[in-house]
Amino acid sequence: MAVKPGFLDRRPVLVGLIFLGGCFGTLMRAGIAHVWPSRADGVPWGTLATNLVGVFALAILLEVLVHAGPDEGVRRAVRLCVGTGLLGGFTTYSTLAVETGQRVMSGKWLLGVIYLVTSVVAGALLAWAMIAVVRVAVGRRSS
Repeated sequence: MAVKPGFLDRRPVLVGLIFLGGCFGTLMRAGIAHVWPSRADGVPWGTLATNLVGVFALAILLEVLVHAGPDEGVRRAVRLCVGTGLLGGFTTYSTLAVETGQRVMSGKWLLGVIYLVTSVVAGALLAWAMIAVVRVAVGRRSS
């Protein structure tokens, strides 16, 4: 695979931005988990809320960036630092999988399945709605 000239020159900076954003996002998520711990026998509201807030923010960020111009320069840096790093570290679909598995394995399989389906479907619908809202807002501003 051929590497384009200049690619390796930028890579350490971009990886650093992802790392920096990921550190902050993970700290934010850990803070929420500490303040709002999930009970093994109930709905993990903290994780559900964290993932939905992350989907909401990521959908808005990416749609705004798409309308702002090509994915280069500052826009690429923002996408990688905030989108991939911060919001990637903030959202936690691995915890969603673990919490679903805990409920299923402890005999609360219906709760686990409902939690999993609700998280994924609500996240997808929320992302779709936020993309639509940004498109309408951008359309009004440009006309």
